[in-house]
Amino acid sequence: MLSTFFAVLRRDLLLAWRGRADVLVTLAFFIIVVCLFPFGVGAEPNQLRAIAPGVLWVAALLACLLSLHRLFAQDYVDGTLEQLLLSREPAALWVTAKVLAFWLSTGLPVVAVAPAMALLLDLEQGGLPVLVISLMLGTPILALLGAVGAALTLGLRGGGMLLALLVLPLFVPVLIFGAGAVEAELSGSGAAAHLLLLGGGLAGALALAPVACAAALRISTD
Repeated sequence: MLSTFFAVLRRDLLLAWRGRADVLVTLAFFIIVVCLFPFGVGAEPNQLRAIAPGVLWVAALLACLLSLHRLFAQDYVDGTLEQLLLSREPAALWVTAKVLAFWLSTGLPVVAVAPAMALLLDLEQGGLPVLVISLMLGTPILALLGAVGAALTLGLRGGGMLLALLVLPLFVPVLIFGAGAVEAELSGSGAAAHLLLLGGGLAGALALAPVACAAALRISTD
């Protein structure tokens, strides 16, 4: 089973590297969204500092949403997805590998760039570690929940719009706890409760989302 997991993970990472233009577009989208906010709300430092956690989390959420449609699309078109579903390996196993590859190629670069964008918004340096930790816990949840939505809308006309409608309500709690962790740390009340909730959410998503995603893929390919 582990050999299958790592084979799918390696394959998807290799495909992501070959199509790295898509990865760069996602990263550029995140940077542009963050940079646009000072033009819209003004460049007053105190105001930017107050909205920085929410801005960064909203930008990360939208960047994830932008790239979700290609999580299974290419495999669906070339028939690879059907072959994987017909294999004897548990579908949840290779689905987890694909989601992990997706997060490593899209979510992790966003997490890496986020501290620089936080400094651009004049976020206090004391909040940077919590920001990174919250994104490390929260963006995998976005990827796992988004994978279920991507599987349900696979092959549908106008699937991108439907995907957004399906997953955005599920993303809201992650956004609240992620941005709230940074704000709580900066206010002095501590971010432990928010981070524990994100950790619990990640554990629950890891346990349930791959199974739900595999079932949705079987429905979409029938």
